[in-house]
Amino acid sequence: MIFKRKRTASGLAAVVSELEQAVAARDGDRTGRAFSATINAVQSAAEAECVPAGPRLAALIPEFPPAGPRPMLAMAAGFCVERGADPVACAEPIFGGVRQDLRDALEFARRWTAVGGAGDELPEPDQKIIDDVLLAHLGGDPHEATRLALAWCSIEEWQPPALAVLCRSAEMRHRYATAILPACREVAALERHDLKCLAYALAVLDDEPLVVLHKPTRTGFEVRIGGIGDNFQLHTLLAHVLVGGGHIPGTAPSAESVRLATDPEPAQGRTEIVATGSFEFLAPDGERIWNEGLPDDIPAVEARRLLVLDNPTYQRSWNADRFFPHLPGTAELTRVLPADEARKWFARTSFSGDGS
Repeated sequence: MIFKRKRTASGLAAVVSELEQAVAARDGDRTGRAFSATINAVQSAAEAECVPAGPRLAALIPEFPPAGPRPMLAMAAGFCVERGADPVACAEPIFGGVRQDLRDALEFARRWTAVGGAGDELPEPDQKIIDDVLLAHLGGDPHEATRLALAWCSIEEWQPPALAVLCRSAEMRHRYATAILPACREVAALERHDLKCLAYALAVLDDEPLVVLHKPTRTGFEVRIGGIGDNFQLHTLLAHVLVGGGHIPGTAPSAESVRLATDPEPAQGRTEIVATGSFEFLAPDGERIWNEGLPDDIPAVEARRLLVLDNPTYQRSWNADRFFPHLPGTAELTRVLPADEARKWFARTSFSGDGS
């Protein structure tokens, strides 16, 4: 949850109206007071208050400075989404801010490293570092340099409201993945920001057909997956569908581990349920696909993602809680491939021989 809820009276609708009016009047002092009152009111608001307030708060995001108040307002809108506000209605202003701050953070890094010398090492994202020396290091217009530095320091603050939307709307995951995921991964690769959750959420596959080949039995299947946060969860669901369905040999996952992977209601806190591995995940070229990775890591062959399952080389187990508590996963067996079709798919892999 973005905020810890306070148990005081809210009156959220009234304070949001005051904030809207203050912004429209371009009254800085009034806006500051209304902003603080709104953030406090959101944290104590009932669900019924949050539902209409979320889109109104999101609509105000572009009216605020790009760092400081803007991500905080996005977090307030995201909190309302967690409490039932429409994620689609709140999405565009939130992801507009995410997209801009990612671009600005990358520009900050480009300018910083372009100077060379001792300045090559990127600074930690802490607003305490922003001073005249740092801004001079970036060069160019001081106001622009300040914006870039603030983006570098605040990008992680956009992650909670973005996740609130992404974990509740497949439509929004599909809409924003292409535009935002590459920049998110590029910033994360600089190793100064923890954006793993945002990157994983943007990479979630929905309504995705998957060809699954079982190397030991030379059988093949079509499975349609969606909402799966990582390959641990995918592993459990494929074992449930294929082993639990009697299609391939092995030990099916426990009912509890399957429930944790699929239940629309998230677990209340961390559980002690353990899932046990049934397979080795392999790419068509024989490379290992790790449980710590994503379904998005599975390569496509002739426009279809193709996953090969093999017997595990050693026994492994993991906590069965899913990566995104509010995002239930699905895996549906849509078709058992005829033997000749399975052979054709095996022929597209490095396992086209006798399976040895």
